[in-house]
Amino acid sequence: MSAEDYESTSERMEEDAYQSSPGDHLIYLLHVATYDWAATHTAGARVLDFGTGTGYGAARMAATATSVTGVDVSDAAVSYATRRYPADNLDFQQISPVEEAPLPFPDASFDVVTSFQVIEHVPSPQAYLAEAKRVLKPGGTLLVVTPDRTTRLFPGQRPWNIWHLYEFTPTELTGIVAEQFDVQETLGMSAPAEVIKLEIDRCRKLRVAAYPFTFPGVPEGVRQRGLGVLKQLNAARSSSGTPDSQPDFGFGLEDVEISATAKPSVNIVIVAKA
Repeated sequence: MSAEDYESTSERMEEDAYQSSPGDHLIYLLHVATYDWAATHTAGARVLDFGTGTGYGAARMAATATSVTGVDVSDAAVSYATRRYPADNLDFQQISPVEEAPLPFPDASFDVVTSFQVIEHVPSPQAYLAEAKRVLKPGGTLLVVTPDRTTRLFPGQRPWNIWHLYEFTPTELTGIVAEQFDVQETLGMSAPAEVIKLEIDRCRKLRVAAYPFTFPGVPEGVRQRGLGVLKQLNAARSSSGTPDSQPDFGFGLEDVEISATAKPSVNIVIVAKA
């Protein structure tokens, strides 16, 4: 994952934001539901949140975990998380990308490592997973969640998210994780048809709009320039700001499904053992 300033990117998820429209609210719910699902694995455990972002998820897990350490390459994100979520069993640390330096923890330091919406950012998923395995105790649990390219991209298309280096199919990601871990489950994430349609439609529009500079084999410089222009155009069309109170869009956390049969799935969910 690159060390971009989270203050200036749409990759930063804050609990107070993503409430301006039903589609934004669904994105927020998918993120929060991920951490609430993870709590079934992290309760009573020593947890590393590997790519913690603004720390909202680490804070949710800390409610039942023995301890949670959130790490991120972004100093801005770590500073925000430290201020926003103080707790005795929760700490945040800035790290270097794993391609440059190992994690600052001894071997077998954690019972669970969570990696949520991160692996699509890293230049070397294998190096990233190797560090996760090193700091996990033998038999420890790895939880990985990442976008499912089968519902986001045309075959061979490069990501339309400017910060994503690569997006995976369930088979691809399972194979990469299985090189170093014992994969227990590969699940999907969805919601009732009328709800998940909000995200499916958003992805369809973006993959079409971005295709002229994300087609298979396009040079990275062309992709970055094109997506930068598209991002500016989308920002100019959308309203900014957060509502004074959270609107009721008619759906909530209880509508998010994480299971082997969740279809259409917008995220891949993997449970693996070290």
